[in-house]
Amino acid sequence: MRYGAKEYNTGGSLTPILVTGTAGFIGYHVATRLLADGHTVVGLDVVNDYYDVNLKEARLARLGRNAGYCHERIDMSDRSAMEHLFTTLKPKRVVNLAAQAGVRHSLKFPHDYVDANLVGFLNILEGCRHNGCGHLIYASSSSVYGSNRSMPFTEDQATEHPLSIYAATKKANEMMAHSYASLYGLPCSGLRFFTVYGPWGRPDMALFLFTKAILANKPINVFNHGDMSRDFTYVDDVVEGIVRLLETPPAADARFDPKAPAGSISDCPYRVYNIGNNAPVGLMDMITTLERCLGQEAEKNLMPMQAGDVKATWADASSLVEAVGYQPATPLSVGVQAFVDWYLEYYGDPREG
Repeated sequence: MRYGAKEYNTGGSLTPILVTGTAGFIGYHVATRLLADGHTVVGLDVVNDYYDVNLKEARLARLGRNAGYCHERIDMSDRSAMEHLFTTLKPKRVVNLAAQAGVRHSLKFPHDYVDANLVGFLNILEGCRHNGCGHLIYASSSSVYGSNRSMPFTEDQATEHPLSIYAATKKANEMMAHSYASLYGLPCSGLRFFTVYGPWGRPDMALFLFTKAILANKPINVFNHGDMSRDFTYVDDVVEGIVRLLETPPAADARFDPKAPAGSISDCPYRVYNIGNNAPVGLMDMITTLERCLGQEAEKNLMPMQAGDVKATWADASSLVEAVGYQPATPLSVGVQAFVDWYLEYYGDPREG
């Protein structure tokens, strides 16, 4: 199969799986797993400079070692390029993990989120609609719960009170997906990720920032004076959920009541799932775990809460368990150690110089 000047080795697959955001953290891991399972993967990522481009290129270099992988450097907001890709490739399954991430970044650069998360996602939906896609899985976020404080979060709780433009775009993605599922019968599954971490992680995330600072003997910034908790979810657990869900496209749910509509199900092929560990951990406990893995104590700057942030997250993942028989369960101690081992191997240990 050819797209442009490139030849796709489809192997035993009728069509490749399109995975967007493969230069990113979760997209890289999803593509790696699909390739290991014998699938052909077409990755899409424009490779912007939101964070270290070298890290993104290193992920792509590792993916490129597999003959079943082909990469397209396309901006998802480029309508004509996206139309051409979908028309030529006609993917039956799409995993959309490309997005402008980061709550704090969205406070300064809101237009980035409209371009990538709204315009880009619309192009994904249109490509799927017109080219016979049988299942679209897309990344939502736990940030859609916004100012909600009823925990654990369930998919049917209110998500009408976002605290950042990033969260608002993720909520919009869910609504856009529902409209395409309803109008065109496009099966859409949204995943609300809860603080995903692990090897090859994002440099703007707390675990990465803390590790880098501690090894450099610099203080770490601890917001809300440490009075925060997160449902930390190890990346391999997220990948397992996505891979299982790929083969489980949603259908209209007989439980849907139009007189009392639930937010997670519908009378069209649409579902939204939490994907989290269902085991929130205090921020200070996470720091203690990291200190133990590094064998070094952190100097802490206790700071007030940042705008757009939330005090706590906690996922009820029972809907995902019901759908695919799997729930993330990697203990934080195991996941943090895996991240530290990768970090020291990739960047080196400055304490050994």
